[in-house]
Amino acid sequence: MAFRQRRERLRSILNGSTCIRPGSVYDATSIRIAEDLGFELGMFGGSVASLVVLGDPDIALITLTELAEQMRRMSRASTLPVLVDADHGYGNGLNVRRTVQELEAAGAAGLTIEDTLLPPAFGQAGTQLIPLEEGVGKMKAALDGRSDPSLVVMGRTGAVSITGLDDAIARARAYEATGVDALFFTGIKTPAELEAISAATRLPIVLGGAPEDMAALDYLGSQRVRIALQGHAPFAAATQAVYDTLKALREGASPKNLRGLASAELTGRAMRESEVKARSGEFLGLKKS
Repeated sequence: MAFRQRRERLRSILNGSTCIRPGSVYDATSIRIAEDLGFELGMFGGSVASLVVLGDPDIALITLTELAEQMRRMSRASTLPVLVDADHGYGNGLNVRRTVQELEAAGAAGLTIEDTLLPPAFGQAGTQLIPLEEGVGKMKAALDGRSDPSLVVMGRTGAVSITGLDDAIARARAYEATGVDALFFTGIKTPAELEAISAATRLPIVLGGAPEDMAALDYLGSQRVRIALQGHAPFAAATQAVYDTLKALREGASPKNLRGLASAELTGRAMRESEVKARSGEFLGLKKS
């Protein structure tokens, strides 16, 4: 029952008339902080999952079992609804079905299944997509895999920046027809692209990042965007803080003098998100949001 209540809260966001920004969460501590700060939703990204569980970049190394176990830890620690980036479902349609079952049992409020070809094909440069028909099959498998109808299943595509706007719209319409609950888009760069997608579809929209000139929540809400991600700066900032603290200790600083180092660094240096991401990438190979 507790999990269902979390899923209904996510559905209320999708069925509302405004756009919200979720808190990026990745473990029991971060989700408790996000809940205490009043975030309506947590976002558990695939890139962060790979970094926090494996210490590896986002190159399709993390397994479903590892992802679901981390989600289970967060579900135990907090009642905040969490949307999980389930990547490509960790395989074919049968794997997608099991992915949904495992994340549902772990307490996820919702999940996304994308049509990216993962892992990348040998010798191919750049991101590739699976055929539309296979993408449709994965969405159907995801819906068939859930036992709790309140679990939110989102169809995700990055086609806008890979194969173009027309293909993105075609894929979105096809995924809508399967019965998914929302559409998740990455790679949208202009208001014109978003407006064309909004006009051509009917389901709630989730944006996996957008340029600064599309950051206004009122504008996004008017285009049926209900959730707009803003990257995973918390993990990057935490990584920077750990580095700074360990470096200071290694150089002989007293632990007593290091309390509040992370907040002092963030405030004193006025670190921009781009700088944090760059440093995090230097240490851990962070590839994408």
